[in-house]
Amino acid sequence: MEMEGMERFSILCVTEEGKSEIEDMLAREGSLTIILNEHQLATLFCTPSNLDYLAVGFIASEGLLRSKDEIKRITVDDKNGMVWVETIDDKRQPAETLPKRVIASSGGRGLASVTHWRKVESQMNISTHDVFGLVEKFQHRSPIFRATGGTHLAALCDTSDILISAEDIGRHNALDKVLGECILKDVPTDDRIVITSGRVSSEILLKVARRRIPMTISISAPTDLAVRLASDWGITLIGFARGKRMNVYAHSWRVVAA
Repeated sequence: MEMEGMERFSILCVTEEGKSEIEDMLAREGSLTIILNEHQLATLFCTPSNLDYLAVGFIASEGLLRSKDEIKRITVDDKNGMVWVETIDDKRQPAETLPKRVIASSGGRGLASVTHWRKVESQMNISTHDVFGLVEKFQHRSPIFRATGGTHLAALCDTSDILISAEDIGRHNALDKVLGECILKDVPTDDRIVITSGRVSSEILLKVARRRIPMTISISAPTDLAVRLASDWGITLIGFARGKRMNVYAHSWRVVAA
C-alpha cells in the first residue's frame, strides 16, 4: 500500500552486473498556491499533504499572522493545491501590497528582514544525553525519506520527546508545516526545541525566532549568518547532531552535562 506523499514508479536499474527493471518509490512534488485575504501571496512547490498547516505556517513565518485568533476562515482545495486564508483586519502590511512569489521546493528568502529581531528569553536547558535521545527518535520519524531518500523532516520537541513532526521535499516547508500545526492546534512553542534534517540558514532561524523557540538542533550544518543571528537573538544552535556528537554554535549554556 502506497503512503501519502509517495508514488511507485517502474525504472531501469543499471549496475556493473547488468540492467534490470525494478520498482522504486519517489517523493511526490506538487504546488500550493496560498491566497491571503483574496490576494495571491505565493506558490510553493512542496509535498502535497497537510496543506492547511503549510499555508498557515508560511503566513506566520512571513510575519502576517500571530495566532489562530486572527484567522476567520481557511478553505483547502487539495485537488488543485490551493488554500484560501482569511484573517481579521489589522495594521500590518496588507496582502495586496506584497509581491506574488513562486518558491522552489529548496526554499527561498522570505519577505521578512533578518536584520533585527527580539531576543528569545528562556531559561530552559537540556542534557547532552537528552539531545542525543531526541535526535535518535527524530531519525526514525521519516517514513517517506526512508522509502525515497527525497524529503526533509522537521519536528517540535520538549526536552524528552517529539511532539509534532512533518516531512516535505523542502526543509522550509517541513518546518512551516510543524509551526502551522502548532498555531491551528494551540500547541505552545515557548521552551520548546526545533529539530531539522536540513541546513540551518537565516530564514530557518527567523521562523524559529518568530515563534519564540529557544533551541534549534540540526543533523546538518548552519550558515555563518545563522550562527550570528542565533547569538544575537538568544537561540541555542546545535549542528551536526549525529550519533553521540554535536557542535554547539551559540548559547551553549543551555546544554548541560548528562
